[in-house]
Amino acid sequence: MSARKILMVSATIGEGHNATARAVEERARRLWPGCTIRWVDTLVEMGAGVGPGFRWIYRVNVDTTPWLYDFFYRSLWRHRWFASSCRRLLGMWSGRRLAPIIEEYQPDLVVSTYPLGTAGLDWLRRRSGLNVPVAAIISDFAPHPLWVYPEIDLHYVASEPSLRAMYQAQPDARGAVGAPPVVGAFRPAGETDKIAARRRCGLPEHGLVVLVSCGSLGFGSVERAVAVGLAAGPDVCVVVACGRNEALRARLAARAMRLVPVPAPRLVPLGWTSEMPALTTAADVVVTNAGGATALEALACGRAVLMFEPIAGHGKANAALMAQAGLATCCDGPAELLAALRRLLARPALLAKAEHRALRHIGALDLDAEIAALPGLPRHHGARPLCASDAFFTYAATSTVPQQIGAVLLLGGSPIAGSAGGSPIAGSAGGSPIAGSAGGSPPAERLAALLAVRITERVPALPMLRRRLETRPGRRPRWLLAEDIDPRAHLSTRSVGAAHGGVSAALREFFTAPVPLEAPPWQLHVVQDGDTGRTMVLAKLHHSLGDGLAVTATLVGLLSDQEQPQVRSQASQHEHTSNSGRRTAARWRARAGHARRVLRGLGSLASAGPAPAGGPLRASTPARDYTLVELPAAAVRVSAREHRVGTTALLLALLSEALHRIGGPGTAVDARLRAMVPRTAHALRRAEGSGHVGDHQGDRRGEGWYQGNQTAALALDLPVGPMPLARRVMAVAEALKSLEHADQPIAARTVVAALGRLPAPLHARLVRLIYRRRFFTLIASVLPGPRKAHDIGGARVVSVFPVLPLAEGVGLAVGFLTWGDMIGVGVTTDTGLFPGAGQLANALRQAFADLTADVPGAGHEPPRAHQPAETAQG
Repeated sequence: MSARKILMVSATIGEGHNATARAVEERARRLWPGCTIRWVDTLVEMGAGVGPGFRWIYRVNVDTTPWLYDFFYRSLWRHRWFASSCRRLLGMWSGRRLAPIIEEYQPDLVVSTYPLGTAGLDWLRRRSGLNVPVAAIISDFAPHPLWVYPEIDLHYVASEPSLRAMYQAQPDARGAVGAPPVVGAFRPAGETDKIAARRRCGLPEHGLVVLVSCGSLGFGSVERAVAVGLAAGPDVCVVVACGRNEALRARLAARAMRLVPVPAPRLVPLGWTSEMPALTTAADVVVTNAGGATALEALACGRAVLMFEPIAGHGKANAALMAQAGLATCCDGPAELLAALRRLLARPALLAKAEHRALRHIGALDLDAEIAALPGLPRHHGARPLCASDAFFTYAATSTVPQQIGAVLLLGGSPIAGSAGGSPIAGSAGGSPIAGSAGGSPPAERLAALLAVRITERVPALPMLRRRLETRPGRRPRWLLAEDIDPRAHLSTRSVGAAHGGVSAALREFFTAPVPLEAPPWQLHVVQDGDTGRTMVLAKLHHSLGDGLAVTATLVGLLSDQEQPQVRSQASQHEHTSNSGRRTAARWRARAGHARRVLRGLGSLASAGPAPAGGPLRASTPARDYTLVELPAAAVRVSAREHRVGTTALLLALLSEALHRIGGPGTAVDARLRAMVPRTAHALRRAEGSGHVGDHQGDRRGEGWYQGNQTAALALDLPVGPMPLARRVMAVAEALKSLEHADQPIAARTVVAALGRLPAPLHARLVRLIYRRRFFTLIASVLPGPRKAHDIGGARVVSVFPVLPLAEGVGLAVGFLTWGDMIGVGVTTDTGLFPGAGQLANALRQAFADLTADVPGAGHEPPRAHQPAETAQG
């Protein structure tokens, strides 16, 4: 993967950040000839006077008030609130200034070498304003809390101790040890190269050459280091890179004039120079005090590094980590520096050992390869508290009623599973098998091997599948991003047959077990029925990851032969942002209208009250039963048009009729059962402008990379008393339309969002109080699916059945999902509360057959069941 437009975010505070950026630019131009690179100086963009002001503060702190700089640096580590406040303020400040540049330039890779620039990029990422790979190259050995951010895709650091420090500063950041980010002129040099460099720089060819370099500002104990170097021995030549500190250079030049004349110069003070690669190659030892770019350049050349009287704050931290990595010797005072230089003079082998350690450190690292990998970085985000709608299902989960949503994907070419004896279930068509693709179902092991490869290749592009749920007592749960996804933790296989309970046992065991939270909470299970040859893929995800549409979209992206996960383009996001910014008045009008609708919906919710009496009022049990049924989608649509209702209303009416036929609670004419019906924001918008409320035929959302729980619930009272079927259909449609026009879903979303603003313990308690049998008796959901066909490993996915979770005290959940030519129906029951899953499935099929018997064009293809006639309990 290549990058054509690169944005370099740096700053001129010294020269270290720009030196690192030049190294990245050099590699990028070599890797991608013709690429465009734009530089941004963060301090310049933050406002007039910011750059000079920050440089003055930095210089004064280091030179005059090092105690204050030490206090500030220690506070960043000791007080997380202080570091967070600084990061938030600096990120918002720089992020707002960087946003228009990024929007105008539209880069496909962003690289930051300056902490405040990285803070701004992190701020933009949190607001979805930056959807391209973002990397930070850290030019210090010791990353501090202002260097490291959770939304950056990758931080390159200098050593393993540096990586540990990075994770200490930000545990949920992503980092890697990288090669020294220096231009190619800084490279390992042999003795011949050293002598040539000394000749070029006018230095003595023999003896110990000490390069004192303390950055472009030339501050710190430079003159003390020079004095120690000259005192180390008569054969020592001290070269001083004074940078832009002309006063320092003048003082050292005067001192050099006072030295006793010798054949070769002993003190060589230099101002700003472009010969640093040659000077570093010519030196035996580099003495520095900050541990930034100068130290990295010395290591790249294989030179011994002495850290003399490190400057306050990051300088001391850099020195400690370099010493810990065995890459530098710390000299806290003149005596230690003098002893170190004399040891090197007396034992030249120590120089060779230092060179060996430096080259061994960088030997396995390749800056070219690291830069080449940047455009393909997977999206990273740090720990994020769950939004209110996602946290809702985390709090609603109990050990008896786990909140996980799933699906059963039936692959083609297989007959329907039978009862305990293995024979196919007889539907109204006489028990014919479902026809699949001509090639039949693939063997389970071969299919599992294919899915393992797809997990490895595709999950990085599906953020929902990389999230690990962390629950914290008394605090809101949060998402952590899993760096590595092990297919073995998410994929299993099983062969079943009559002797082992068949597919029914596999369904119960898989969907009843809570999904583990040690890894991202999702699992796949490939099941092959040895008696029939049928193959199914079972999938389950924790409900906090997303709703039914999220599951459908993610499964398509992960499993389908026809689809590849795609990241939303940054351009479309910018367009949306800029357009909305030009419509302030329209936004305020929309907000006022929304407030009116919320108030109207809250009134509707309040008037609904508790669920009507009826059904068992007992605690949930862990026993589960799962039943699968198919309905022909074309016949459902024809019947819905004939009755002038939407397909959602028709399917819910069929469920109502089936509950009536199995003798559900209450047989009076006005008997009702309260169903909680999740509705997506997309479906509600369509309902407002459609004559067919709830019609989901045109919803293509299942084909996108939709994430999260974006649903709101309707409290729909299903009529279950005796009445003609056609009248029941109209009654359900009218009730559904009335609730939507009363804005009940909008109010429900507002209530859920408001709960999320409460303290976590109170939020959890209220969720458990409202998400239970007191307010609804069953759960029913109608979901759209993709229009086009999908294959897995060449086998057609002929049907998909949703598997919905229950709630405390609620014993029935029914999901409908359109997939190709069929509508898959998944029935989940708590057998301790609702033992009639098989009866409900039969009643549903018969109700549909009765409804379509006299409808012209509805066809006569019967619905089909996928569950043994005798109900098995888990």
